[in-house]
Amino acid sequence: MSEAEEYAKTPRSTVNRYKPRAVYDHATVHSIIDEAPVAHVSFNPTPLDDDPFPTILPMLACTGSYTKPGAEEKSAVGIYLHGHVASRLMRLPDTQSEDQSTLGLPGAPVCVAATLFDGVVLALTPFNHSCNYRSAVVHGFANIVVDEEEKSYALKLLTDNLVPGRWDNSRVPPTEAELKGTTVLRVDIASASAKIRGYAAGNDKADLANDEMRKRVWTGVVPAATVFGQPIAAAENLVVEVPEYIHSWIDGGNKARRAYSEVVASKAGPQK
Repeated sequence: MSEAEEYAKTPRSTVNRYKPRAVYDHATVHSIIDEAPVAHVSFNPTPLDDDPFPTILPMLACTGSYTKPGAEEKSAVGIYLHGHVASRLMRLPDTQSEDQSTLGLPGAPVCVAATLFDGVVLALTPFNHSCNYRSAVVHGFANIVVDEEEKSYALKLLTDNLVPGRWDNSRVPPTEAELKGTTVLRVDIASASAKIRGYAAGNDKADLANDEMRKRVWTGVVPAATVFGQPIAAAENLVVEVPEYIHSWIDGGNKARRAYSEVVASKAGPQK
């Protein structure tokens, strides 16, 4: 599956409101999932007859493609999640296995959503106020990763997606107890779409023609970005200097996110 490909538009995934903001290519959807500090995973833990309300959990998530050694074809990109073996989400594929078999589903159905907030858009009228953002919504089927090599791959991927290089710069490999107490889920993507707004305020022509009002009402964009602060050592820390890979991750990421939010704030775009 090439990153240049697009996810098929389905009734579930097609963006209907502000269609020009819709994006379906793999690279964009995956990058939003990977960059977002938190993803939200929704699922139905019980039959609808018992409880009609879905459960939504904030989690760490990242995309990845594990291909077994010797395999002829590369595996499709999926989303990896991890958690305690006793959590409802981690047990979901097993608890719903009978339903999956009956309905012919390839796993437990879940939805993964992630959003990056890039700025507050202040127009001349409150009805044209908006936000700059990048969001992705993915529907897929979750299964427990039972292959030990894939599980190790996913745990390292999740760790390094949070802080690049952290896996090799921490106490590894995990203990047997740590591995037994942790479940990894792979969400095989069934449909996905992204929606992006990244441009200046859109003001009505009638408002733009009112110079007196424009002299009174400020319009523009307040850029926003997730920024990490300076590291604070734990009481038990014995490392004298903060490692360079942590400084590089903080400084480089902060600079890139700030730059993006500031650049799109001045870009011309659709009227609204």
